[in-house]
Amino acid sequence: MDKSAAEIYRSLPQVSAYLDSEVGRALSDEFGQGVTKLELRRLLEELRQEIKNGRRSSPVDPAELQGTLRTRIIRLCRPEGRAAINATGVVLHTGLGRSPLSRTAREAMQFEGYSIVQLDLETGGRSVREHHIEAMLRELTGCEAATIVNNNAAATFLVLNELGAGREMIISRGQLIEIGGSFRMPVVMEQSGTVLREVGTTNRTHLKDYEAALSERTAAILHVHPSNYAIRGFSSTPSIAELVELGAAHNVPVIADLGSGAIVGLSEFGLKDVTTIAEALRVGALVTCSSGDKLICGPQAGLLCGSKDVIERLRKNPFARMFRVDKCTLAAMEATLAAYVNGTYREEIPLYRMLSHSVEDLETRAQALVDAMKEFPAVAARVETVGTFVGGGSLPDESVPSRALRLALCPTSAQASSTASDSIRRFAQDFSHRLRVSFPSVICRVSDDACYFDLRTVFPEEDHQLLQVLRRVLSAEGFR
Repeated sequence: MDKSAAEIYRSLPQVSAYLDSEVGRALSDEFGQGVTKLELRRLLEELRQEIKNGRRSSPVDPAELQGTLRTRIIRLCRPEGRAAINATGVVLHTGLGRSPLSRTAREAMQFEGYSIVQLDLETGGRSVREHHIEAMLRELTGCEAATIVNNNAAATFLVLNELGAGREMIISRGQLIEIGGSFRMPVVMEQSGTVLREVGTTNRTHLKDYEAALSERTAAILHVHPSNYAIRGFSSTPSIAELVELGAAHNVPVIADLGSGAIVGLSEFGLKDVTTIAEALRVGALVTCSSGDKLICGPQAGLLCGSKDVIERLRKNPFARMFRVDKCTLAAMEATLAAYVNGTYREEIPLYRMLSHSVEDLETRAQALVDAMKEFPAVAARVETVGTFVGGGSLPDESVPSRALRLALCPTSAQASSTASDSIRRFAQDFSHRLRVSFPSVICRVSDDACYFDLRTVFPEEDHQLLQVLRRVLSAEGFR
């Protein structure tokens, strides 16, 4: 170890000594000694690795250590550590929790003491824990029965295992999807015990391809929403209704994995409609699988709607207990579905409120932020026309018009002409990083050496908070 590295190592405090110091005691009083000690040990280990790998060339400043430690503890155990302003222009942002919950859904999860989860109040016996959810889904979709699991991947696996274990499931090659988190349909089918029977080609699958694959080994035909991609041009695939008609002629059921799922149409918000749960059931799908936290806008969950016989079989499947949801998910989903039953989803559900904002309102809000940025002459601010995407694997190439605040470094503010482009490029990357690690975190989109803040995905009540963060970060960086 060279002398400089040894000096840097010596700048790291001992855990016990730091906790006994005035700063350590203050942090322990504020957050608790346990989490302070935990995060201090993790931070010191990371700093040791930086020194070991030659990524740190100067001793650790006590004030820097204190600030970093306090920030990390807040991220670990305080609600404000998770708070974020989504200015990306992607409404269902997976990294930001997908659909923001409605106020009523958030309030429904604020339990004090015990709650009724799986108890029949009339008899005192055990009940079906999702009976309220089932009642509302029957009302909304026309299904005979419904159940809920912890996500749509679990819902799909459960259906495949119960209805297709040891037998063949027919699926188009164009629907053998892979989505985030290494979810690959062929692997899921294999793990569920189902035998994959793929038909057609990537871009075109015909009804005759399905018919040719039918045999006594066929358990069902599986129709899967393509999720986060779209095939354009010379492409086609049979609809759910066409598959149901074919299946009925051969006594073979159709399973519809709707992906993001939907209870209401999207055309009223300027988007292409997707197949709703009710529509898939209406044309004859035996059972549908869909996410609860995307277009339905509830907590993370998988919703299964279909015939009473199939849903009862799914409830009794050994995997059902592994995939079941807790009281918080049940409460939030019940509150979310109630907004659809009441017909108040446009006002109550954040996703649909965002999609309902007029471009004129977004323009006004963006211009107000541009005007506020005049106190930073080194930064060029303007209103930009952009498109907001739904995201969440719902409509991969569909967007609605929006307005954004665009911030970039003024060319005249670059240090020298030879490094002007580098300075402009670094500004966008560094500024977006500073915003991400702020409180609250501000997540924007970086493109063309500029930061874009799409106002459609920023709640109107967050505009002032966004402005405060922008001012704080720009002031700290000396851009006044």
